[in-house]
Amino acid sequence: MAADKSVRRVALLTAGGLAPCLSSAVGGLIERYTEVAPDVEIIAYLNGYHGLLSGRFLTVTPEVRENASVLHKFGGSPIGNSRVKLTNTADLVKRGLIQDGQNALQVAAERLVADGVDVLHTIGGDDTNTTAADLAAYLHEHNYDLTVVGLPKTIDNDVIPIRQSLGAWTAAEQGALFARNIIAEHTSNPRMLIVHEVMGRNCGWLTAATAQAYQQWVDEQEWNPGIGLEKAGWSVHAVYVPEATIDLDAEAERLRKVMDEEDCVNIFLSEGAGVPSIVAEMEARGEEVGRDPFGHVKLDTINPGAWFAKQFAERIGAEKTMVQKSGYFSRSAAANDRDLALIKECTDYAVDAALRGESGVVGHDEERGDELRAIEFPRIAGGKEFDPTADWFVTLKSEIGQS
Repeated sequence: MAADKSVRRVALLTAGGLAPCLSSAVGGLIERYTEVAPDVEIIAYLNGYHGLLSGRFLTVTPEVRENASVLHKFGGSPIGNSRVKLTNTADLVKRGLIQDGQNALQVAAERLVADGVDVLHTIGGDDTNTTAADLAAYLHEHNYDLTVVGLPKTIDNDVIPIRQSLGAWTAAEQGALFARNIIAEHTSNPRMLIVHEVMGRNCGWLTAATAQAYQQWVDEQEWNPGIGLEKAGWSVHAVYVPEATIDLDAEAERLRKVMDEEDCVNIFLSEGAGVPSIVAEMEARGEEVGRDPFGHVKLDTINPGAWFAKQFAERIGAEKTMVQKSGYFSRSAAANDRDLALIKECTDYAVDAALRGESGVVGHDEERGDELRAIEFPRIAGGKEFDPTADWFVTLKSEIGQS
């Protein structure tokens, strides 16, 4: 495929939290451009929109192109991330990214023009791509001739209307790996309560998928109950997601029986489960709830895992409680084979769309028969809910005795 003559320079940026796809997606875009449009220059803004506003970028050299495949082997992002919302003027002024009275969208647009960028590739989650949508709308309204093509990165798989976001499969696999060692701690003390807190602000997909992957591992193992190595003690006993109501009294009664029989209880908890109750409780005490530039509650400051552990510990007669969070472990991993295949499919399409001058976020469109396409920016939104009635999740809960 030959590049359109108007595409001379493209820019890449990664933004938001990490996911097991960022490094590979950067590598995939570089590889595809090198394959089909080697004369197109590539730059990469450092630390996402932070670098775009401050004008910090690096140039992708021939040596980088030649070794782009190495990026598929690593997690994180080689070009850095940040959480920056271009329409949150007060935050941007406070951080020194724009001056008082400036419009960040205008600053970003003028920076892209000054840097000679014809195509901008954004790699991020719903916040990154809704910010890209704001930028794309501004560019269109002000007659800037620039194409914006996004790639969907989010470990909780919550971007509307995208079937599967990049990195989510790997995050579930890694969360299950993390759980293997954490659940082993049930042998460290009698009547042990373990809460495995999984990332997922509004969507329980990652928690459910992590629990399923872990329980599948449990099902595949050989056990030796005569010496105390029993499947039941290693199993998942409860999975809580934001989309399903949690009857604390009923669950405490059920889990008390599990504790009495197995001497332990293992809970997989989505960090977004029960957050409204926790926030209301904190605000009723007069405590200030921290929020990020996008207005989201800073979940690490309210500790949902600790809150749930407190609710259950006394009711189920736990002698010792442990809360462990797998988020930073799972989100910073290198992509697995399943994600690598999805990343390649999406990065190849993203480059082809860019060369056609077609803006949007690349993914399988659930509202268009799962077709891989550049989905229109106005249709992109966060907060896609996990369906707790999905057959595989209902089966998992049935297997672990949770109604």
